[in-house]
Amino acid sequence: MNYNKSTRQRVADINLGIHVSRDTDNILTGEDLFTIAGGRVLVNLILGEVTTVMQTKTINFKLQADPTVGTTTDLCGNLDLTAAEVGSLLTIAGPVATALQIGKSGSVIGQTYPIPVATGVIQAVVGATHTGSIRWDIWYVPLDEGAYVEAA
Repeated sequence: MNYNKSTRQRVADINLGIHVSRDTDNILTGEDLFTIAGGRVLVNLILGEVTTVMQTKTINFKLQADPTVGTTTDLCGNLDLTAAEVGSLLTIAGPVATALQIGKSGSVIGQTYPIPVATGVIQAVVGATHTGSIRWDIWYVPLDEGAYVEAA
């Protein structure tokens, strides 16, 4: 059975939360991916997809929450993205010390639990300039009235 886009979107909203997509980008040395505004949100899934093969060199990559007030916090540990192929999927899988996860076969382990994130930004931190691009998506639920996420 085929579902129309609105049905698919409603099911995703119920299960994962509100979806925000960010255009593909070559994140050279670090960059804000998403802005959290108006209050706290519960991040249910952050998903990256390699859209241009990553350069063959050491590219340590991780995600951080940089709050408007307070200290920047890692959302995951570093992953070396050297030569990651087009279609590789990236996500956070576990505790903060766990490296960003990659699935080179077109699938990846999902996020095991939601992460509360304060007002501020979610950013990519990259250890070396490189070639290659990644598209990012986020699914979240607002925790405070008026809280929302937008692509940075």
